[in-house]
Amino acid sequence: MNLIVVGASYRTAPVELLEKLSLVEGPQALPRLLSGGELSEAVVVSTCNRVEVYAAVPAFHAGLSHLGEVLSELSGVPAEQLANTLYVHHGQDAVRHVFRVAAGLDSMVAGEAQILGQLREAYQQSTEADAAGKVLHELLQQALRVGKRAHAETGIDHAPRSMVSAALDHAVANSADCHRWLIIGAGAMGALSVAELTRRGAGTVTVVNRGLDRAQRLADAYGATAAPIERLPELLAQADVVITATASTGHVLTTENVGAARTGSGKILTIIDLAMPRDVEPAVAELPGVRLVDVARLGTVLDPATAGAPVCPRSSADREVAAVEQIVAGEVDSYASWLRGAEVAPTVAALRARAEDVVSAELRRLTQRRADLTDEQRADVAHTVHRIVQRLLHQPTVRVRQLAAEPGGEAYASLLRDLFDLSVIPGSPDHTTVADVPDLKGGA
Repeated sequence: MNLIVVGASYRTAPVELLEKLSLVEGPQALPRLLSGGELSEAVVVSTCNRVEVYAAVPAFHAGLSHLGEVLSELSGVPAEQLANTLYVHHGQDAVRHVFRVAAGLDSMVAGEAQILGQLREAYQQSTEADAAGKVLHELLQQALRVGKRAHAETGIDHAPRSMVSAALDHAVANSADCHRWLIIGAGAMGALSVAELTRRGAGTVTVVNRGLDRAQRLADAYGATAAPIERLPELLAQADVVITATASTGHVLTTENVGAARTGSGKILTIIDLAMPRDVEPAVAELPGVRLVDVARLGTVLDPATAGAPVCPRSSADREVAAVEQIVAGEVDSYASWLRGAEVAPTVAALRARAEDVVSAELRRLTQRRADLTDEQRADVAHTVHRIVQRLLHQPTVRVRQLAAEPGGEAYASLLRDLFDLSVIPGSPDHTTVADVPDLKGGA
């Protein structure tokens, strides 16, 4: 079984392409990805600055080709255009990439913790769709654990805790007036924005959402104010900073509604667009008195190596990143050992099944030759023969599992199959089911 990661991020793709890829969401994409059999398992991770598919594939090239076709189909981006922006990680490099993502090392803001929740959500969607098998269950559970270790055992949290906090730092540093804040959207990013503003003791915070009930619940939780979407023009005219983070597939703020709201204002309006696809029409940045900060802009001003500089000196930040990299390296080695051991399991199972078939055939022959044996005698003979076979196989199968977990260990499984002429179906029989997975709400 091959493990691959295919994706695009703010580092490799323009925002316009990421917007289209962001429409490829797990619940809709997973059935299509698993159709045809080129992918045996899949998890889709879609955030404001990355879209990635983690997949287990029987054949690397066929799986990669199918994955590219599906991404092109669902996003509407021509395959040749995607080919120039997608990155591919395979095998141990794929494991390392997923663990670095979970630890926040591949984020726009180094060490940001929000990615753990996003990975957990993607994993749960795949589990509910029965799209994650043994390989991805183990990968994602270990990745979530690696992310938790990174935050618990190092000081990487000294950097801004999320892209939201980093965006707020940038907005405050570049705005003279930040007293009236308007949050558009009451989802995860909107909630994180309100929580961060409350923690900082910001001025007046108003939450606007298409569903007023959800906005009211969020506002009540943090002492903010909720308002219906119909008041957006009035609130735009009053705001100093607007943070927009909705799930809309179209533009929420346009040159028309922003321009109308700010006519004659004379004040600078800072708009932070954290949505993907973007909530704000790019041309809004050209309006007089408007400063627009979106994912593309954040990608140019936020260097993961220096994002924590205001509170964590560069040398210290480098040490914390290096410490997390060390954790990731050790966990990658551990996972690689597990994966090699898991790959020999079907071979061991096939060997034991072959032994059982031989024993059963010989016992049937004995029954035909010795009709005089009582049922009790036949049961005693069967029990004895089974015990002999199990004892003979025990040490070799334990040893081959140990050897398979070492680098180059896949050769031992291959040798075992050749010696006993075993036919092994990839991925069988050790398939992890949903019932085998720990409670996702409790974290991994």
